[in-house]
Amino acid sequence: MRPDAADAPGALDLDKLFAARLHAARARPYLATALFALHTVESRQVPTMGVDRYWRCYVSPAFVDRTPVEDLAGVWVHEVSHLLRDHHGRSDRVARERGLTGPGERLRMNIAADCEINDDVYGDGLVRPQGAVRPKTLGLPEGQLMEDYLRQFRLGLRTQSLAWLDCGSGADGLEREWELGPDGAHGLSAQERDAVRFRVAQGLKGRPGKAPDGWQRWAEEVFHPPQPWRELLGAAVRSAASGPGAGEDYTYGRPSRRSAGVAGIVLPSIRRRPPRVCVIIDTSGSVSDAELGSALIEVAAISRAVGGRSDLVTVVPCDAAARIAHPLCRAEGIPLVGGGGTDLRTGFAKALRTRPRPDVVVVLTDGQTPWPATRPPCRTVVGLFPRQQTGWSWDENDPDYVPDSPPAWARVVDIG
Repeated sequence: MRPDAADAPGALDLDKLFAARLHAARARPYLATALFALHTVESRQVPTMGVDRYWRCYVSPAFVDRTPVEDLAGVWVHEVSHLLRDHHGRSDRVARERGLTGPGERLRMNIAADCEINDDVYGDGLVRPQGAVRPKTLGLPEGQLMEDYLRQFRLGLRTQSLAWLDCGSGADGLEREWELGPDGAHGLSAQERDAVRFRVAQGLKGRPGKAPDGWQRWAEEVFHPPQPWRELLGAAVRSAASGPGAGEDYTYGRPSRRSAGVAGIVLPSIRRRPPRVCVIIDTSGSVSDAELGSALIEVAAISRAVGGRSDLVTVVPCDAAARIAHPLCRAEGIPLVGGGGTDLRTGFAKALRTRPRPDVVVVLTDGQTPWPATRPPCRTVVGLFPRQQTGWSWDENDPDYVPDSPPAWARVVDIG
């Protein structure tokens, strides 16, 4: 895959290039739809082959001339893997979240994305191209994702030989000057790109055991995309805490301007104060230790979502009975006592009896509980832990029993 400094100009050998694509489709039939969806663009600026996010494949004529068909087939699969795994979109998200800017960081994302692809994509009829970056090249373990690899290496001595690497914006999200851009010809629309991914995922699901673990994991996520649940939960709490009525109270310290229209009567004005949040944590026997640990992490995140004021957050552990409402000092110091049955109605009652009364109640539970019959006088956010459906029953004594869903007045976020 590494370019040669002695490249000579010449016409692109399409016969050889397309023969390599056919070889790739035969070696990896589940990727055929994606391989033939790519539109080829001849380019002497791209070092080898590269893709943009619109599913155009830019090809160096000199690279095709000097590379065997079997190696070219591996490059075809490598480049289309960047697009199928949405490395451009994921790189953009990582750049925003971690504040990564500049071409150096984008090169690091390209290297990390290559590590994700190259650890299991070759072999079984597909030759690994010369110079392909593998995790062990950087002393890293195999089987991880681009985001994981990014945390484990920096540009330095081990990556000096990779400065030439350029798989295009389809690998790292940074547009190149040699790309045609969103208005260029032969690009796929967002709907067409999603349709290609779905067809490839269908092919993978229809061939169990025939594809590497990385591709099987990818296909599962295409059909069941993971929710960014921490962002959703934080947004739900912030929305509930900032809505009308939350954190509002009357005060005579600053009379209402309407008092001027009512002779002899002083009307109070509305004062906005920081909202108070009470977190009810399900500590029943059906909730695992890992989920309880996750709940404590979310308590700290909820505190940050309301401005970092730990004095405004209380925690109520609850199984069949609610216990002490603990003020939040450190999430790790909250005793999560329980292990019996579940009745979060007692948790709601305990939360609403705390003084001062909360403006928002957040419930972290597996959902195996009865819910209050009436809407509480405050906003409610429910974080639901996942429950495995295969070989697992809600109630050993009644296999047909299914607990009630959270009520319509609660904002529900699936956790994990």
